[in-house]
Amino acid sequence: MLLTLGLGGAGGILFHELHMPLPWMIGALVFTVIASLSGAPLVRPKRLRLYMVPVLGVMLGAGFTPEAIRHASEWVASLSMLLVYALGITAMVSYYLVRVAKWDAATSYFSASPGGFGEMALLGEAMGADDRKISLNHSVRIMLTVLVIPFWFKFFEGYQPGNMGALGNMADIRLKDAAILVACAVVGYYVARRLRFPAAQLLGPTLVSAIVHMSGLTEARPPQEIVALAQVVIGASIGCRFLGISLREMFGTMVQAAGITTFMLGAAYAGAWTVSYFTGLPVNTLWLAFAPGGLAEMTLISLSLGIDVAFVSVHHMVRVIFLVAMAPIAFKLLKGVLERAEAANKG
Repeated sequence: MLLTLGLGGAGGILFHELHMPLPWMIGALVFTVIASLSGAPLVRPKRLRLYMVPVLGVMLGAGFTPEAIRHASEWVASLSMLLVYALGITAMVSYYLVRVAKWDAATSYFSASPGGFGEMALLGEAMGADDRKISLNHSVRIMLTVLVIPFWFKFFEGYQPGNMGALGNMADIRLKDAAILVACAVVGYYVARRLRFPAAQLLGPTLVSAIVHMSGLTEARPPQEIVALAQVVIGASIGCRFLGISLREMFGTMVQAAGITTFMLGAAYAGAWTVSYFTGLPVNTLWLAFAPGGLAEMTLISLSLGIDVAFVSVHHMVRVIFLVAMAPIAFKLLKGVLERAEAANKG
């Protein structure tokens, strides 16, 4: 564990000194991916990630101001388009994986659906899919999205990192405010877990924090030192998903996942442009909201770029909840088509 966090922290420091976008998460990710594929004895920080993700939830909830909620009615069109995009992209990528990659129907569907990482692997396994292949495919998708989008915004769109200093420092936070923030994280997580929310460790603290901040109980946010640590843990956690994977297996999956991720990002941009044309909402904000990254990772990216965190996080929450809830039904509807394609491969 110490080696994992040490490598992640070193990557974060290097990328921070080089003024790279989202340095703490991307630096940790790059260093631990290289170490994982090199056979280093890393340990994935699962338990520590469980404690760090609620920190992000509390931080995101603090961004839900009354002004942001007043604009929520403007999000109906983008949320509707997001759901159409999510279902359409799942169907198209599933069919591609069956016909071109020669994967079985269940593995193809649950690898294609950009829902929650853990939930898709568990649901896929229950349906007889190869959960290792699903996990690896989603890991590569999330890794590539996390790497591509911040660099695209920095070097092609001219975005500069957002002001992380607005989060405050550990030395400045009052004990009362710290207690409220901790309560938001703990209560939110356990309530969401009891209610069986997907991504409970993020969704629960986000919702409780939003209620607390909009009610005026506190204006405090998690200090930037804790947020930076959370980024390192999340980046290292992604990187450690490649432990025990051979370079040959990694290359084969990387080729498929890179093509799929590129297609998903392009489709997300097309959907974002369409919604922007009819609603006037910023296309870059919409692209972040539609991008096929993980919920925690994409909200961190929006914070880093200074782009509407509430808008982006709500869209990713809706996507994850919708796809997890719809997965068994949608798979049954597509199963016949996918199995016929699978049979055609054998014939």
